Amino acid sequence: MSATPAPPVSSASLSGARFPALRADAPLIVFDFDHTLYDGDSGSHLFAWLIKRSWWRMALALLIAPVAGPMVAWLKTRRVGISAFVWVGTVGMHRAGNLDAAIDRYVATHKEQIRVRLLPIALDVLHHHREQGDQVVIATGAPPELARAILAFVAHEDMPVVGTLVGPRLGALGARRHCHSRMKMTMLREAGFTAPVEMAYSDSSADLPLLQAARHPVVVNPKPRRVEMFRRVLPPGTPILNWGCPGRGGDEVASAQ
Repeated sequence: MSATPAPPVSSASLSGARFPALRADAPLIVFDFDHTLYDGDSGSHLFAWLIKRSWWRMALALLIAPVAGPMVAWLKTRRVGISAFVWVGTVGMHRAGNLDAAIDRYVATHKEQIRVRLLPIALDVLHHHREQGDQVVIATGAPPELARAILAFVAHEDMPVVGTLVGPRLGALGARRHCHSRMKMTMLREAGFTAPVEMAYSDSSADLPLLQAARHPVVVNPKPRRVEMFRRVLPPGTPILNWGCPGRGGDEVASAQ
C-alpha cells in the first residue's frame, strides 16, 4: 500500500522531552500500534520490503498468495497466513537477531515514508498519558523491534513494547507467539503488566479481549463496517474516534484535546 500523505508529526512528538517518573498508583494504559499510532500495517510493509529484495522471493510469494492471502483475511487462520509470508521474507535468517538487524535497516532507509504514517493526534494522546506519569505500553501484532525502531528513529520514544515473538522455522523465521487477540492479554501479563487496564486504544476487532478488559476502552480508526459491532459489544458511550486515518471510521477529531 502506498504512503498516504498526512500532516507532519507534531513538534511535541519530536521533542525528545523527558517524561516524569511513573506515579506510585500509575494507571496502566495500553496502545495498539497499527492503525492506532501508525496509519497502516507496519508488519506488512516490512515483510513486503523483505520479499521484494529478490525476484525469487517475489515469485514464491505470488505462488502461495492464492492460499495464504485469504487465510490472512480470516481471524481464525490469520496466524498461519501471515507466517507463510514471513517465511518467504526471512528465508536464510536463522535467529531473531537477524530480523532485528533487517528491521533497523528498513526503518533507517524509509524514515520519510514512515514519518508520514505516524498519526500526530495519536502521538499527542500518548504523550499526554506519559506527561501524567501513567504506565504506558504498546501491544502489537508486529515484531516488537519494529515498533521500537519506528518510535525511536522517527518519534524519539522509548517505552515498553510487547509484540509477536519469532524464532527459527524451516530455514527461515516464523511466529513463535503471535501477540494477537486473547494472546495479547496473556503476553501483557507475562511481561509484568499485571495491573488492571485503565484505558486501551485500538482499531481492531481482534483486540476485543483487550478493549473489554479495560475500564475505559477507546476505539480509534476502526474499519467503517466494524463501527456498529463495537457499539454493540462495548459499554454505552465508548468513544469511537478517527485520529486522522484516511478511509477509516469513527468520529473525526481535530486534536488530542
